[in-house]
Amino acid sequence: MTGLPRGQTVRRDAGLYGYERALRRAGLAPVAGVDEAGRGACAGPLVAAAVVLPEGQRGHIPGLADSKLLTPAARERCYDHVLARSAAWSVVVVEPEECDRLGMHVANVEALRRAVAKLEVPPAYVLTDGFPVDGLRVPGLAMWKGDRVAACIAAASVIAKVTRDRIMTAEHDRFPAYDFATHKGYITQTHAEALEQHGPCEIHRMRFVNVRRAAGLPEPEPICLEPQLDLFEMEVAQ
Repeated sequence: MTGLPRGQTVRRDAGLYGYERALRRAGLAPVAGVDEAGRGACAGPLVAAAVVLPEGQRGHIPGLADSKLLTPAARERCYDHVLARSAAWSVVVVEPEECDRLGMHVANVEALRRAVAKLEVPPAYVLTDGFPVDGLRVPGLAMWKGDRVAACIAAASVIAKVTRDRIMTAEHDRFPAYDFATHKGYITQTHAEALEQHGPCEIHRMRFVNVRRAAGLPEPEPICLEPQLDLFEMEVAQ
């Protein structure tokens, strides 16, 4: 991953679309944004999305913002707009078993790679939220809180979040005792109490300490590359 091309800067007041404009001026278009939902949840899949927004007014999504800052109704509206206006979009769903097999960080990076690879419009540059993603075959930039400063990342965050929320709401019908429709698999007091009472179900991630404890299993040995992820126990519901 690299920084912005030499000679290109983005003003603090450039707005949500400033990075895409700067990259287009440098001849690096189309630009894709990628983000994921469900990384910190102890139940359900990890969902990654990638979005390429077109130039001009069509690429300006009404009400677009970081998905975590939007109400569920506003996210649904943005979701519809992104699908209707984007030049390309993709979604990758990584099931809990694969998250357990790979570990959350590896699963996350792999999901973001897959999402970019699935785009029908190959990007010339990729913006990622938080950390760099190797193996994309094009240059890119990892951005701190990227879903709040780059439109294509914000759009990807909306697609990933809405997709995952719909999955977890459907899983609530299969496993009503855990109240997945409310907390979407993140740890809340209600979820913790359900785990203690019923034990884990088939969509819980068995690498997580709280899930293993509820199942009566020993805690896993720390993995040097990602102990803070595989042993992560508490996450505020988004």
